[in-house]
Amino acid sequence: MEKDENQTGYTLENGNMGQVQIADEVVAIIAGLAATEVEGVASMAGNITNELVSKLGKKSLSKGIRVKVEDGIVNVNVALNIAYGYSVPKTCKKVQEKVKAAIENMTGLEVEKVDIQIANVSISKEK
Repeated sequence: MEKDENQTGYTLENGNMGQVQIADEVVAIIAGLAATEVEGVASMAGNITNELVSKLGKKSLSKGIRVKVEDGIVNVNVALNIAYGYSVPKTCKKVQEKVKAAIENMTGLEVEKVDIQIANVSISKEK
């Protein structure tokens, strides 16, 4: 795996068939999608709600996420809004597990750590 100097992303070696390049933004989008699938996560911090994502596109899911990839090792920082009434430690553990699994399964990169920052508590009248 090597850093592509012309863009922010990484090249996976793929034998004689060619190469696969993964942009940092793609890893961040995977992390955002995985995080918002966890019950208790209201939205990504500084992000729009999931209902609007379908209208505006998935790229906005990378907001609130910083990804650092060095030598095939990924460190992720996720800022999110948690729904009121959910356990912060339990929800964060689920987010960490889901983000790690999603990135590793979809990209083949190894995730070293997933840091979570709770930016806000979302209060909704519906549960």
